[in-house]
This record gives sequence, C-alpha cells and structure tokens, in this order.
Amino acid sequence: MRINTKTIDELTEKLIDYRGKTPPKADKGVKLITAKVIKEGRINNTKHEYISEYTYKFWMKRGFPEQWDILITTEAPLGEVAQLRTKEKVALAQRVILLRGNKQLINQSYYFYALRSHLVKDQLYSRANGTTVLGIKQTELRKVKIPYFSLLNQQKIASILSAYDDLIENNNRRIEILEEMARSLYREWFVKFRFPGHEQVKLVDSDLGLIPEGWEVVYLGNVVYFKTGKLNANAAKIDGDYPFFTCSQEILKTNTYSFDTECVLLAGNNANGVFHINYFNGKFDVYQRTYVIRTINESKVTNKFLFFCIRDKLEQLKSLSTGAATKFLTLTILKNLKVFISEEILQSKFSILISPIFQQIEILNQENINLRKQRDLLLPKLISGEIDVEALNIPTR
Repeated sequence: MRINTKTIDELTEKLIDYRGKTPPKADKGVKLITAKVIKEGRINNTKHEYISEYTYKFWMKRGFPEQWDILITTEAPLGEVAQLRTKEKVALAQRVILLRGNKQLINQSYYFYALRSHLVKDQLYSRANGTTVLGIKQTELRKVKIPYFSLLNQQKIASILSAYDDLIENNNRRIEILEEMARSLYREWFVKFRFPGHEQVKLVDSDLGLIPEGWEVVYLGNVVYFKTGKLNANAAKIDGDYPFFTCSQEILKTNTYSFDTECVLLAGNNANGVFHINYFNGKFDVYQRTYVIRTINESKVTNKFLFFCIRDKLEQLKSLSTGAATKFLTLTILKNLKVFISEEILQSKFSILISPIFQQIEILNQENINLRKQRDLLLPKLISGEIDVEALNIPTR
C-alpha cells in the first residue's frame, strides 16, 4: 500500500540544534535535557542536570523550547523521541534536536508518534553514519520522510495513541502515590525509629550510628543471594508473556522466564548512576546487567523490607559506583554494603501492612504493560495507513 509522505524539512516550522555544544552546568536552575534522559518516548525525570537562569537566556539564542515541541536524539542514542508536555522551561544539550511542526501541515502529537514508528526510525538508521557511534547529520535528518495524512486523520491517529499514553501516565501517578505511602511508613519505622513501642526501646551505638537495641548491622552479602540475568536487551518482545526487567525504568515483556520467585531487582548500570529498583513476585526474566536479589532467610529479613532497605541506599550506591560515561554497580560493592536489620516481628508487621499496597502496584504495572503492548501494536498500523481512520468517528484534540 502506497502512502503519501512529506520530509521533515517540509513539515517543520522550527528546528533548533546545538550540535557539538553543551552549556556550563549549575547546581540548580533550568533543567538541561540531554540525550541520555530521553528514552522510550519519555523524558526521565529521575535525575537532571541544570544550567543557571543567566546561562539559559544567553545560551538559547536560537529559540526557546515550548510545550508540545518534539525532541529527538541524533547520537548516543540515535532516534529516541520525547515530547515536552508542560510549559516548564528547559534547555537543550548537544545531540538533541528540537522539532516544531508547521501547524498548517502537521499535528504535533501525530508528528511525535510518527517519529517513533519503524517506518521513520529505519530511515534514521539508513541515513546515519559513524563506526563506533551512529549519528545523523541535520542535513540528513531533514530528508527523512514522514507518512502524511490529512490534518483531521492525523488528529484521529494522535487521539487513539495518546489515549493509551494518558492511561499509562495516570497509572504511573497512582503508582507514585502508593510507593510514597509505603516508603513513608518504612522511613517512619526504620529510619526515624518511630515504630510501634519505640518509646520502650533504647538506642545503642553501631557502625551506622545509633540504632534501636536488638537490631544489628550486617553486610548485605551475608543476608541475601545475588544472581544476574543472561538476556540482552533484544530479548524484549512487544507481545511477550512475562515481565522483562532491564536497567531501564520501564518494565518490558519477553517470551521466556528464568525466575519464579519473590525478589528485589536492581539495575547494575545507568548513565547517570540512577539505579532503578523494583520488587516482584512471580515469573519473569532479566537483562544480563540486572541483579536479582533474594533474602537467604525470609524469617530474618523479608523481601519487602529488603526492597526498601536497598532503595534507601541508592544515593550511597551512586557514590560507590564505578565508571565514567556509564556508572556500574559491581557485585563486590553490593556485597560489602552495610545495612541494619530490625527484629523479625517488626519486619513481619511492616510486610503485612504494605502487602495490599504492593498488590495494587503490581496490578497497575500489569495494566501499563498491557497498555504499552496494545499501543505498540497499533502504532505501526496507524502510521502506515494499514488501519484507515477516515471513516472513524473519533473525538480529536
């Protein structure tokens, strides 16, 4: 089936490119969007770099990013796309190009989804060059062809796909609230030591400072088992049957499972040293640089307690990690991490209280996996015209 196309050059009203230049950083100020925080259609807000307000005004001479603008990475990695969904001020680093479509020709949300399709990504890779790292020049990017429909049909396609993303974002917000509830309880009991009956327990000295009497400080390697996965990132399948945990924040799917257990999953590498952590109970598989961590004795250390215990140490693990461009957590670092564990009865009470929260989070995560799966199956069919939206009566935005 032949579809009409227009080039990025024809469709784009504004293209901003700061190739080869990154502004000086600051401790706070305006968020700096780098190539490494754009992943899987989103901007990772876990960790950002910043530039000062003065630098922002001086630096962004070629134009200021606006809400709904599209960002695309041109190198390391190539072809990752995200859309600015708020009016928050942001600055652009090198290897990130901003695209603002001509409103008379293209719907900005449709533009975003089209750029994520394989029809477009395949062109990006075919026009890229480089031996160690693939990158695309602006002149070549402008020649990439975008499947083109009427504005009304573009709006229909964008409405269908964005409905899935809106549901995913809503679930993510609910997950964040639930996680914060559980984390607050953990910190109240096991960081601030305001657990039930704490008034009758005195604090004693330890290697980690004052802790309640009866608690003990241990090396993590003495109370847990460590394993890593054997799969590479290409094992992810859109229609897979089992969760696939990688070093990414997003939980993917795959066709196999190597584990069927309750455990903590910890990313072993990350460009920013932001190591993603998950709790899971069931059948799953993992990427080769992801750690599967299980307690040796569930009656002494519960896996739910273990999840929050390690999560509370993520900043420390970042400082201990090795590597320059990419930060790594070695098995030695993890085994030698000192943690304290409370009395078993307190952990048991904690696990009972947070179990319903974990169950709800698991349901929402599964919903998101299914929503992404459905969206990713629809996207190529809509962008290619295989699914014709002409006759569909769909509310547009």
